[in-house]
Amino acid sequence: MTTRVYGFAKLKNLREYPIGGNKDSVVGVFFEDKSLDLCTVSKDGHVNMWDCSVDPEGLVPAQDCYKIKEKAKDEEEEVVDDIPVTQEEIEDLNKIKNKGEGSDSQEKIFYSRRFRLFMDKHLGGKRAPVTAAHYHKSTRMLVVAFASGDFLLLDLNDKGAVVHSLNISDQTISSVGMNNSGDWIALGVSSLGQLVVWEWQSESYVLKQQGHFSNMRVVVYSPDGQNLATGGEDGKVKLWSTQSSFSFVTFSEHTGAVTGLTFTQSGRAILSSSHDGTVRAFDLIRYRNFKTLTSPRPTQFSCVSVDSSGELVTAGGQDSHDIYLWSLQSGRLLEVLSGHEGPVVSVQFSSQPGSTMMASTAWDATLKVWDAIDSTTAKETIALSSDGLCVCIRPDGKQLAVATLDGQITMFNPLTGQQEANIIGRNDLGAGKADADKISAKKNLQSKAFSCLCYSSDGKFILGGGQSKNVCIYSIDDELLIKKFEITQNRSFDAMDEIINRRKMAENNINLALVEDREDENGKSIHIKLPGTRQGDMSCRAFRPEVRVTSLTFSPTGRSWAASSSEGLLVYSLDNDWLFDPLSLDISNTPSAIKQKLKEKDYMAALMMAVRINIKTLQQEVIETIPVHTISLIVNNLPQLYVEGVLRYLSEAVESTPHIGLYSQWATSLVTHHGQTLKNRAPQIMSTLNALQRALSIHHTNLSKVCSHNEYMLSYLLAQASLRKKRQVEDAENENENSKKLSHTSSDEEMDAEDQLEDMFCEEVEP
Repeated sequence: MTTRVYGFAKLKNLREYPIGGNKDSVVGVFFEDKSLDLCTVSKDGHVNMWDCSVDPEGLVPAQDCYKIKEKAKDEEEEVVDDIPVTQEEIEDLNKIKNKGEGSDSQEKIFYSRRFRLFMDKHLGGKRAPVTAAHYHKSTRMLVVAFASGDFLLLDLNDKGAVVHSLNISDQTISSVGMNNSGDWIALGVSSLGQLVVWEWQSESYVLKQQGHFSNMRVVVYSPDGQNLATGGEDGKVKLWSTQSSFSFVTFSEHTGAVTGLTFTQSGRAILSSSHDGTVRAFDLIRYRNFKTLTSPRPTQFSCVSVDSSGELVTAGGQDSHDIYLWSLQSGRLLEVLSGHEGPVVSVQFSSQPGSTMMASTAWDATLKVWDAIDSTTAKETIALSSDGLCVCIRPDGKQLAVATLDGQITMFNPLTGQQEANIIGRNDLGAGKADADKISAKKNLQSKAFSCLCYSSDGKFILGGGQSKNVCIYSIDDELLIKKFEITQNRSFDAMDEIINRRKMAENNINLALVEDREDENGKSIHIKLPGTRQGDMSCRAFRPEVRVTSLTFSPTGRSWAASSSEGLLVYSLDNDWLFDPLSLDISNTPSAIKQKLKEKDYMAALMMAVRINIKTLQQEVIETIPVHTISLIVNNLPQLYVEGVLRYLSEAVESTPHIGLYSQWATSLVTHHGQTLKNRAPQIMSTLNALQRALSIHHTNLSKVCSHNEYMLSYLLAQASLRKKRQVEDAENENENSKKLSHTSSDEEMDAEDQLEDMFCEEVEP
């Protein structure tokens, strides 16, 4: 409940100044702009403004560290502890010293309260504690957030007048912030994973995003690679755009954890399985749950898959050990496939068109290959070395891979059941030692295994992840590890290191994590964990989670892959030009700033600023100012967000510009360096590409006509030159002859030939 003011440097008139006056804990403390005045916000909803008796210039540095040995009046420099000090600095120090010898009451810093605000009356009778606060110094606007989901915007220029009041949630607002201009307010709700950006002047939402407020269980790419779908333990299915990184739709029909997701081949629907005993189909055009599939006896579904035609849907039961097969069109249960003796953990259909083959694995150490139409019994049963954890089928349908509990990945031919490859990757996963573990990390490694697999789009590589912070990618033909990705280095997770930090060990090498605390920091008794339980009081967090990779998916384009983990949704890409820039325009992006960047020869920044501001004349000036030899370098490093902006301008300007060669070189460089990404984005930018192609085609047609005309004219001139040369040669040969008749006859013939040639070329050139 106390605010303390300290100085970074050693000050004579400030060492520590405590400020009281609060009846509850202090939530936020903020300095005024270019002042030592304070604004404090306490948990009980009180805002206090404090005036400081001195300005920042009135802080007096302590002079204990300055020991002047001797002062020479005539010398310009003196030596102070072997440090050269000028005469002017000595005089300034003497002034400060003499000032310090005066009255101490004028130098001492003290704070006095200017006014106090009570915010309870602005909540409509609610009594909620303050959880977060933020102060914007330049505009002197204060944002205060409450545990009830309300927030207030106060104008401290008008003694705390309430400018805006809004409720965004029924949960606690855990964090709040403002942008540099003070127009937008960002609010975070940690319990819901929600982020809201509110523009208070127009009273409108700029952005509203909400993630999974518990762990993600599964992630899958859409068939076109433009979207990602995730399912979490909160029972929600969310769709994310891979271009903007935003979630644009959420389905909340499930009442249990989502365990499986799959898109139909057309990409118009997505199916999800859940522990609530249902398999739901969602329409991605109208965004609704249009079909709900259930089993005769309630069961928890652990996985789901759909065939290439989008007609057959299958799901595995976790407690019934059966596989269920439905018709998506009618919603009728077609078959119940039995044969597994343990919980079915993974089922997948072949993605080959017209194929009804599917594979399943369970905790009974078997892998079964089925034909969904021909027979109700397994077509092939393969014994595994340990319990199966995940199965996936190669995109061409000619191979399948299964991960087992002993840390191996085995590939089989689904037609013959013959083993084709085997990868022992347990050591690649890596292991750590938890704080409370009594075994070594090497021993702990024996319990690690891959729990999720995914083939690459070409089928040459396979991704594996599981009970570890590492994701491994293997070459199937060579059975070798290609690369290992470490998804996090967050030390708040348990078992991140192979050895326990010595700071967590007592003097006699006793692990402090194994010592149970009977009292907390305030001296209050706490609940003791019972033997054999992970936690005692269910409301207290008793252990730190370990990082896990729960699902992997490869993009159909083959350029990226995604993973759902304890750290959230992670996307890895071969393209290094991804840019998430939703707020491109700011107050520093002005035409004068663009011209200044051009003068400084910072062409990349000038081009991006011109695309942001979207003024045609500025874009033209920047593109025509950039040197030709630097175009390739600039385009190669240009982020994808601005590539489409430059292409959009070129498609409009290239039709009327006289600098055809310059603009065509820009277009060629953009398509060459960013061709793969533009191809993936073709449906969204088709109008821009068509406009650019049309303009270039017009120029090509016009230039071809000009070139044809020039070719004819050049031939005509060459023929004329040849005739003249021939005439000169003949004149030289007949120089000694004085026969005018022959000379006139020859001249007439040549003139006639010249006229015929001219008439011929004029006829050809004229069309």
